[in-house]
Amino acid sequence: MEPKILTVDDSKPVRLIVKATLRHFACSILEAANGIQGLELAKQERPDLILLDSDMPLMDGVELLTSLKADSELRTIPVIVLTADSARANVLSFARLGVRGYVVKPFKKEVLLEKISQIIDLKPRKQITPQTRRLDDGLQILIVDDMPAILEQVKARLISLPWTFHGVQDADQAVAFCEQTLPDIILISLALPDDAAFTLFQRFRVELRTKGIPILALSVKTAKAEQTMALEFGFGGLIAKPIDPGDLQLKITLALGLDATDKYFQQREGLLVMSLPANFQTVAPDDISARVRHKAAQAVNAGLFGLVIDLCEVKSADTALIKLTLQAFQVCAELGFPCGLVAPETLSLEFKNFPETQLWKCSRSFQEAAALFPGTQPGTA
Repeated sequence: MEPKILTVDDSKPVRLIVKATLRHFACSILEAANGIQGLELAKQERPDLILLDSDMPLMDGVELLTSLKADSELRTIPVIVLTADSARANVLSFARLGVRGYVVKPFKKEVLLEKISQIIDLKPRKQITPQTRRLDDGLQILIVDDMPAILEQVKARLISLPWTFHGVQDADQAVAFCEQTLPDIILISLALPDDAAFTLFQRFRVELRTKGIPILALSVKTAKAEQTMALEFGFGGLIAKPIDPGDLQLKITLALGLDATDKYFQQREGLLVMSLPANFQTVAPDDISARVRHKAAQAVNAGLFGLVIDLCEVKSADTALIKLTLQAFQVCAELGFPCGLVAPETLSLEFKNFPETQLWKCSRSFQEAAALFPGTQPGTA
């Protein structure tokens, strides 16, 4: 559950500032305009933290704190005092009442966030959704590179994907962008002047809003020293210039844990078809393997007639391919789901000893292959 933060302050602008400061984090904000309302909300909601104004009508901060400490069920709630009086006597008076900290008004958002994060583990909202993102989801990608041509190059080479690329040329622009829009991933050129890439990386890692965003490094292939330094710093991976679109897509897919498997599974002629690309070993063998059982179970529930593993594009069989294919047959056997294989002549021998396997050559049409499954009607969508 999201942590609850109760703001008790008679100033509506202060309450709005608190809400705006925390809007990007996974927490619930409760508001009270005076101490009496604050005490009632504390009893009802049991917040994980109270931000308490020291000077309020009806019941001031000291009176509310005293009431909280007198209640056995509320006394352990952490309290941060918001005060315009930074005099030592005032601070000590609150310290004696057991507050966890204080912030002097007017305050900067960064100061308030730092104080809150010492008590509550604030998480950006994007980190709390467990749903797996897909390769065809619309992603926001920030590229920090002082060469505008790089942005245009990336856009042109990945135009088929529904990803939005934003380009900025220096660290200040990157920080300003992230204050307005949180990207899903950040690409930083290591060639920025004055080691700005490393300074920016460190800045993003200490900021609460950006510390969880994956960051990859862009680097010329021959710049080995700066690449080593980037990995030691903690960059999530390297993308070489000139940029290869396949490598870029793969690195982003891995960094974000995207589900890239849907394009390998299709439904045709009443069958589930698992089509592996020629370079599947470098694309997502582990992802495909992890989802075979789920996809097959879905197909059984949907009333499909069987699984066809299409290896027509694959040039050679290695351990990963054999393991994945055998896994698919074992899963289908457990589910009582017919399974067949379409493979080129060059791969046929690799699978001749598979149990209960129908092996078709690629020279046959898919309709002929589908006809071997009882119940299918080749030629229908």
